[in-house]
Amino acid sequence: MTVNRRQQIIDAATRCFALFGYKATTMDQVAKLAEVGKGTIYTFFKNKEELFDQIMQDLILEMKEVAEQAVDPNRSFFANLHHVLYRVLDFRRKHELTIKLSQEVKAIGTKVAQAGMKKLEDAILSFIQKEVQQAIDKGEIKKCDPKITAFVMLKLYVALVYDWEKTHPPLDKEQIDNLFRLYLVEGLAP
Repeated sequence: MTVNRRQQIIDAATRCFALFGYKATTMDQVAKLAEVGKGTIYTFFKNKEELFDQIMQDLILEMKEVAEQAVDPNRSFFANLHHVLYRVLDFRRKHELTIKLSQEVKAIGTKVAQAGMKKLEDAILSFIQKEVQQAIDKGEIKKCDPKITAFVMLKLYVALVYDWEKTHPPLDKEQIDNLFRLYLVEGLAP
């Protein structure tokens, strides 16, 4: 059985970043957890930032897979969108690395952690934008700017899932779906 040292390093670094955050993680910690010499890490990755970038790319691919699995061609655009957003945000909320990076961004504003979280959000927005464009092309929704629409949809969903519960009891999945439909599908006009 061949040991994949590169993957061993990535797995160890992911655990370190999830435990300590980007700023507090050292290559010595990664080497110790990966059970390799520090020099071995540098045969695969130029520096900590390159290692972190690889981990974020892997995380984005994993999240994209979660989003794609949530899409059902037999559901409407808005039903799919709700399922995708709920699953992706749930994934992000429960994933130890994103939790720690979010905390680090809020507490100390580490630039690399901010950039990592932005890449994650950009990937979500890109996925939604693609889905919006497909819905426009199929005539499921009105013509609109897919990029702005994706942004509004994500921010509304984040507000209902995360921001609301900071000062109110959390909304359940059905309540979120109903509110999302009210604001984006039906509108508030009588």
